[in-house]
Amino acid sequence: MSLFKDSYSALTCDDPNEKVLLTKNLIKYQKKEIGTTCEVKKILSPGRPLKPKLVSFNGAPKRDKSDLGMIKNIHAICHIEFNAINLALDAIYRFQDMPHQYYLDWIKVATEESYHFSLLKEHLEQLDYHYGDFDAHNGLWQMSIDTDYDVLARMALVPRVLEARGLDVTPSIRKKFSGSKFTRMVHILDIIFEDEIGHVKIGNYWYRYLCNKRGIDPVQTFDELIKKHIGSNLRGPFNIEARLLSDFSRDELEYLEHPERLELNQSHP
Repeated sequence: MSLFKDSYSALTCDDPNEKVLLTKNLIKYQKKEIGTTCEVKKILSPGRPLKPKLVSFNGAPKRDKSDLGMIKNIHAICHIEFNAINLALDAIYRFQDMPHQYYLDWIKVATEESYHFSLLKEHLEQLDYHYGDFDAHNGLWQMSIDTDYDVLARMALVPRVLEARGLDVTPSIRKKFSGSKFTRMVHILDIIFEDEIGHVKIGNYWYRYLCNKRGIDPVQTFDELIKKHIGSNLRGPFNIEARLLSDFSRDELEYLEHPERLELNQSHP
């Protein structure tokens, strides 16, 4: 048995239900040896069903406050969680020389993401819709491709940017659902929000571990990676309370809110 081979099998599985089962099965490695390493392949597209059709970000379905618009919102969040399963599985499979605790942490993330996806998929079905009924974009997986060269870049930009963005926007999304007839989503979003704080916390821990190991500054390195992969400063507003709970440092939060100050300090040593 090998955690890396089993993660690859789950990652490349096309059937969502089977992917969830394969992901949950990784829990066995929390009490077993992770086994031997395996060949690491570049994955341009992970296992996914034929639907939803993937479109550009601007081509994704418009979501208003109508009943159909709210259902499209549920579908969009479901798609995010499906991608999040693949992102967590790839973090295990791709980086095979990390400490043992790293794999325990990302197994936890992967299994929780699979639970989130299942909750949303089942809720869609209760509303007589299915995952795949609406088009979706592929931006989340693109970041996985862009950071497959270095675990530090992956830890910096997937949990600390993509997942952390969820901490920023979920409260407003929750408010929209609480004022609609789709109140079941409030409970689901509360579960996701609490788990995502833990996921971002895991990303923060391993990002700082790697920065410390390489003797580089976390804030400056984060700024360099943001410029390299995103090209512009991250936009707020930021959920400071949730980001503190997920172990963003005060210096990092200061950078997020005032990135120009870091640039000013760099230009005036």
